[in-house]
Amino acid sequence: MKKLIGLSVLLGSTMLAAGALYAAANDMPDWAYGIPPQGQPPNPPARDDGKMLSVPGSNLQFTFNKIRGRVDNDTPNRTAPADWFPNEHPALPQIVAQGDQSRGIVACSLCHYPNGKGRTENASPAGLPRDYIIRQLHDMKDDMRVSGERRKGNTQQMVSFAKAMTDEEIVQAATYFSSLKWTPWVTVRETNTVPKTRSQGGMMIPLTGDRAGTEPIGERIVEVPVDAVQTETLRNEHSAFIAYVPVGAVAKGKEIVTTGDNGKTIACATCHGDDLNGLGSVPGLAGRLASYNGRQLYDFKVGARHGDMADLMHKVAANLTNEDIIDITAYLASLPAPASVAYTKTAQQ
Repeated sequence: MKKLIGLSVLLGSTMLAAGALYAAANDMPDWAYGIPPQGQPPNPPARDDGKMLSVPGSNLQFTFNKIRGRVDNDTPNRTAPADWFPNEHPALPQIVAQGDQSRGIVACSLCHYPNGKGRTENASPAGLPRDYIIRQLHDMKDDMRVSGERRKGNTQQMVSFAKAMTDEEIVQAATYFSSLKWTPWVTVRETNTVPKTRSQGGMMIPLTGDRAGTEPIGERIVEVPVDAVQTETLRNEHSAFIAYVPVGAVAKGKEIVTTGDNGKTIACATCHGDDLNGLGSVPGLAGRLASYNGRQLYDFKVGARHGDMADLMHKVAANLTNEDIIDITAYLASLPAPASVAYTKTAQQ
């Protein structure tokens, strides 16, 4: 009986914690999580028409299904997704190149790209500290890192991948992505109006045709591909992003990030380094996608992330408003990444 009472108390406290977490949903910055705008019609399923597709700068060609690592339109079977620029990165470990369909693990390179830059709906692991990546995968595996927005389905998918990965595969993936050089991936533009958008799997894409137009930016960041076809259809890892941010956001973000003088947080450089490109096993923030940094701050704020070092961020994020998060992430995205030399196969041989 005591065990049952104890279990009841434990489950009750867990449910209360979850309730507190999701009670914050009314204050959720939908822009950071790629939540579809209200009334958005379902996106039509994309199908392979058998054509061979190409991207600028690559002499390779792939079908639509091959780009996504699919066998065909009618089965869930997967192969290794297309790698447009294999000479620009080291050899991919199997877990990165192919995943493991028998365990439900999708290739890391499908979502995060072979160059590790990722996209707005996921993360950019390129150049992050190896120990940090290992720690995050173990936090997901141990249910200490989830999403503060329960509609963010691909975060839960990532948790399931981490749970299925072996410790060796975690180390292999972390070693690979940490070996890559981080280079700028997003251009920040201050503006009062932005393109109307739709959400495609958590990535915001400008509307086209009769639905195209502009609207006030409001209290949000609108981060979209420079070329939606290159990014979404072709998954071209050379095709970058634009972050439209409110006018004045970068300057206000700099004030918070560099001094903490708003009384709500501490200067980020204290832990992330003077140039915000990381310090030891603490990740870099400079030049990273605003959507990712925005939702991580919110996840810390509502207690969705725990584990070694993550708990230190709770106090930092606790009193941040959504406007603060917009300003901070706008400033961080505007910063230059560390100077680096792109990988070339010749240089490695």
